[in-house]
Amino acid sequence: MRILAGPGAHVRFTSLSKSSSDSITSAFGTIADPTLANFSCHREGVRELMGASGIELDKVCLLDPRAENVLSPEDGDGRFEWFLFGGILGDDPPRDRTSELRVHGFPTRHLGPIQMTTDTALGVTKLVVADHIPLNKIPYVDHPTIEFSAKESVEMPFRYIANGKEPRLPPGMKQLLYEDLNKTFDF
Repeated sequence: MRILAGPGAHVRFTSLSKSSSDSITSAFGTIADPTLANFSCHREGVRELMGASGIELDKVCLLDPRAENVLSPEDGDGRFEWFLFGGILGDDPPRDRTSELRVHGFPTRHLGPIQMTTDTALGVTKLVVADHIPLNKIPYVDHPTIEFSAKESVEMPFRYIANGKEPRLPPGMKQLLYEDLNKTFDF
């Protein structure tokens, strides 16, 4: 997410347990990297963080698959100060966890009909609102098959930003997927 958001952006992780907050902070390190977005971890929810930061509800855009309007480059005109993403990596099938945020009345936008992982949704949002690329001009790979060998692969049930013909995956994700293939179930 920090790579996709890029320099000058700030990624906030909210509603975290103390151990999750400590783990993320430790994993990201304390040294600032000018090539990445800044980050912060918060135990409070987004509404509490908004209040503490003086951010009004109409300045936060909730990315919601059920929104009526599509995200457009015009949404990067300053009308929104924050973009809010629910979930962590997306669920298949979707469980509509965004409904917990929808009830607060945030302005909403959607990113098209195919579910994305949260990191991909953040990257697409940055391309649309900061780089002014219309949603339908971004190259995508839908439901890619990640191959590890001639006999080992996994199909991902999401949309990703394309990197050539391959999906743009977070660093280390392919290795994590491969390790998951080699796990056994104990009954």
